[in-house]
Amino acid sequence: MLELQSVRYHPATADQPVLRDVNLRLAPGLPTLVAGRSGSGKTTLLEVICGLAGIDGGAIRWDGEITTARQRRWLCGLVFQFPERHFLGLTVGQELRLAQRRLSTDALQAVLARVGLPELSLTVAPEQLSGGQQRRLALAVQLLRDPRVLLLDEPTAGLDWAVRDGVLDLLLELSKERALLVVTHEPDVFSPLIPHGWRLEAGVLRPLARETSLRCP
Repeated sequence: MLELQSVRYHPATADQPVLRDVNLRLAPGLPTLVAGRSGSGKTTLLEVICGLAGIDGGAIRWDGEITTARQRRWLCGLVFQFPERHFLGLTVGQELRLAQRRLSTDALQAVLARVGLPELSLTVAPEQLSGGQQRRLALAVQLLRDPRVLLLDEPTAGLDWAVRDGVLDLLLELSKERALLVVTHEPDVFSPLIPHGWRLEAGVLRPLARETSLRCP
């Protein structure tokens, strides 16, 4: 279990802290949702959890032990909102092998099948894929790394409903094996997957009220 205890983050470029005494637990089999408006600090929260940004107070523990940012970079896998901006391989095969260079073609095709891309050619360029395919490819890369914690930034943003349903089914399956955190500005999309969640507002996490309007402009 990954646990945030009174975590604070105040970048030098901001007038106010982005995160204020954030407490959060992430455990396998219990997918977690954090909703918030654009600019509320959702992406920053993911960057802090996975060690891409330091903290100014509090602690982040794994199984009770305090972790460093470097340790969390190994523990966590982050899928960005726009994964195409972070692809480095010239082909799908090259992108997948960034995680493990010696993987066989069969292993690459197996992980693609797991994320719903069984017929995808390893020679196609990532930028030629649709938005939904790019999200799935980014997930496949992280699955090859086998992170204990999977962090997803707006995983359904810009996708049509048919593609969204497939992504949601995949996330439900993945959440059984590892801790899963989704951040989004449209939490209603994830109601079938994650019945309870949090709202990030003014740097503070508060329980998300499902009975009210869920969309965060």
